Amino acid sequence: RLDTLFDVLKAEDIHFPDVTGLIGQYAHGNEPSHHVAYLYNYSGKPWKTQERVRHILKTMYTDQPDGLSGNEDCGQMSAWYILSAIGFYPVNPCGGVYMLGSPLVERAEIPLPGGKKFTISVTNQSSENVYIQSVVLNGKPYNKCFIEHATIMQGGKMEIVLGKSPNQGWGLE
Repeated sequence: RLDTLFDVLKAEDIHFPDVTGLIGQYAHGNEPSHHVAYLYNYSGKPWKTQERVRHILKTMYTDQPDGLSGNEDCGQMSAWYILSAIGFYPVNPCGGVYMLGSPLVERAEIPLPGGKKFTISVTNQSSENVYIQSVVLNGKPYNKCFIEHATIMQGGKMEIVLGKSPNQGWGLE
């Protein structure tokens, strides 16, 4: 059913004056819906999150003055982009868990207290390779489509391998 939100097209003659960034009926320009693309992780289909997130990153943002698909309320549009570009997003900001998506960067380093850091390294990053094939966290295979805040705060390294086709077996733990 989540697919319908993204796929159902609006009638050409209907105009939504206060809604921007539409993909079907999904309005990325409306910040309260920013978590929706990540809900596929909860439905056992994380590859759909990866596909939707990458599409939003590539179509709803540019480096031009009007490069946001909505109003930058308190920095939320930019925050969504930055977090999603490094590969994760907090569906529930108070829950201590981030859902993994499809990173747009090859490498990101998050400085942490005490001189620690959490590094995200992406292999096969390209516009065609949007699907997670595998993840290694601190040297061990990782088959979860989320990461806990506490894990990030310990420092370490997450290595993500991307590919052109969905790995429907990854991220199901």
